[in-house]
Amino acid sequence: MYLKFFGLKEKPFKIGTDLSYLYLGDQYQTALSLLQYGIAGRDGFTVITGEVGCGKTTICQALMESARSSKDISILLDNPPDNENDLLIEICMKLKADHSGSGVIENREIVKNVLSDRLRDGKHAVLLIDEAQNLSFDMLEKVRLLSNLESRDGREKLLHIVLLGQPELRKKLRSKCMRQLRQRILVYYNLRPLKNFEVDWYIKHRLEKAGSKGFPIFTFWAKRKIFFESRGIPRIINNICDKAMLSAFVNSSKIVTYKDVTKAVNDIRQLK
Repeated sequence: MYLKFFGLKEKPFKIGTDLSYLYLGDQYQTALSLLQYGIAGRDGFTVITGEVGCGKTTICQALMESARSSKDISILLDNPPDNENDLLIEICMKLKADHSGSGVIENREIVKNVLSDRLRDGKHAVLLIDEAQNLSFDMLEKVRLLSNLESRDGREKLLHIVLLGQPELRKKLRSKCMRQLRQRILVYYNLRPLKNFEVDWYIKHRLEKAGSKGFPIFTFWAKRKIFFESRGIPRIINNICDKAMLSAFVNSSKIVTYKDVTKAVNDIRQLK
């Protein structure tokens, strides 16, 4: 609606995972590097936590994109199942493998054989479980046992597992009953919200990716208001910026002001 007015090719603050807009600030670059390090180690677990909207899924998608150019096999479960057999069946489906086993034992053996065959071809498998805070303690233990699968000669682990979740995942992993899994965590990183100055960089980055030639301009106080209201969470920043730009457009202004941001925040609150 406002693209032509601001001289943009596309909406800079659209909601959703678009890797072309990936903002690799220091902590996101660190998180991605640690994920790659953990996977290269091919043992144990990698755990990434962060508040809702902090970019965990985007980092996960970036990792999968990089894996496509390598021999790694990425298996993403974005809605973790609540029992072991469903978990095994979903892994089989992602691997495009037979999942006709009649139970856990049979399906676990199918997964082991498929991963062993892929490993023999030089392909290492990575299982990424998003929203892992929703896994029960029992399922976290089943996932730990799944990480014990080894190649036929017993020399290599068949599966490196990445858990991505909200802060509740960190609390679960601190529980006494999770001490065995904790001992297997090779890499842990917590994605924090963006700091004040990072919000400036984030907004500039998104505008440039959308083809901005200098407009719109977010005033100093508009950006401070965005930081305060969003608490530095990228998903909320996107929502506020999009609606603030719409407010500026309605007023035929190419400058996004504190007032525009305030209106955007009020509009968002009405939807809650």
